[in-house]
Amino acid sequence: MSTLSTQPYKGTRDYYPEDKFIQNHIFNVWRRVVEGYGYDEYGAPMLEPIDIYAAKSGQELVNDQTYVFTDRGGRTVAIRPEMTPSISRMVAGRRQELSYPARLYSIANFMRYERPQRGREREFWQLNVDIFGVDHVEADAEIITMADDILKQLGGKSDDYVIRINNRQFINYMMVQYLGLDDVQAQQMVKLFDRRGKITQSDFEEQAGLIFGDENGDRFQKIEQLLSATTLDQLPDELRGADSLQQMETLFTKLKIAGVESVVFDATLMRGLDYYTGTVFEVFDTHPENNRSLFGGGRYDGLVSAFGAEPISAVGMAPGSTMIENFLAVRDLTPAYRPSASTTIVVIDEAHDTAAAVASSLRKAGVAVSVDISRRKLDKQLKTALKRAVSHIIFVGPEDTDTFMLKDLAAETEERLSVEQIAARLA
Repeated sequence: MSTLSTQPYKGTRDYYPEDKFIQNHIFNVWRRVVEGYGYDEYGAPMLEPIDIYAAKSGQELVNDQTYVFTDRGGRTVAIRPEMTPSISRMVAGRRQELSYPARLYSIANFMRYERPQRGREREFWQLNVDIFGVDHVEADAEIITMADDILKQLGGKSDDYVIRINNRQFINYMMVQYLGLDDVQAQQMVKLFDRRGKITQSDFEEQAGLIFGDENGDRFQKIEQLLSATTLDQLPDELRGADSLQQMETLFTKLKIAGVESVVFDATLMRGLDYYTGTVFEVFDTHPENNRSLFGGGRYDGLVSAFGAEPISAVGMAPGSTMIENFLAVRDLTPAYRPSASTTIVVIDEAHDTAAAVASSLRKAGVAVSVDISRRKLDKQLKTALKRAVSHIIFVGPEDTDTFMLKDLAAETEERLSVEQIAARLA
């Protein structure tokens, strides 16, 4: 019989206690922030019919990245690659019962079959936070403000990241009204803009020329004006008539009032998923060792109607835990590991029953405590306690009845105290 591998499936990872501690730190900040804005938690199935992704998410996600299989009932199902179609389905199913605005969030794991690389895994965990039933930009501003708040509560500063903003309706206006492209050309140019940061300037110009054909005119100059603009004021006057530009101006104003300082306009920001209909945004890390997109989101007003319900406006975002881990790591913001029980009882000789009684009393007083039940020698128990990074050790021996030795490892002090005194000290 061959030996089984200890490695996890490619693109997934094992979370040992030290890893899970960091992940839970991120999860706890996520919960604290979004619940502070009034969002309620929900859950959804790991498996969904493939149809709900094929309808709106885009062919690349469905054809190339989704884990698809046929179940025993002959149904074609997928392991969820994202949450937005699921929550849209759920909102459609309870559309008459929900109170609006409906503020909803989940923290869940997903799978996509793609090439594993730094910050990108085949199984990943992310926060999914969405607001339904608000047509105006207050909803967009709230979601982006939460994104800013999450990074700040994790220890980040405003210059540690930049929030790039665009609008899908404004993108269409740029392509058709400003650049004068037909529908096919516009779709090609959108994809080219989306790849702008991944190709050279000469390749970009060459591919843009192929899209324009023989009638380039002043289109290259117009593109340069778009690409160089980082604020809405820097855009050409010919774009002032777009309603979507006015929506973005209102959004930037509201974000400034909310204290969000890290926002810029980015004409190349497209967001790949097909269901976005308005505001799109993406948060980028500015650290040279992690200079890449962290997460993003946007407005998707049409997705609920795909489930046979009347259209309900929606805005959401989905930060992933691995990218946030990298954001923390390059800035030394990762919290130091602490065991669930920072106090352990070392048992001397045969004092196991006394140690169990002491532990029980401490737990009733709200103190998390572990007991070394290995029956090993004292020196090995101490080595284990130090390896677990506990902060306090209680020594329980056969002669101990009313008081016990408490060792504070950080202060390097020892005191003989009663159980009540130890509980008061550790609480």
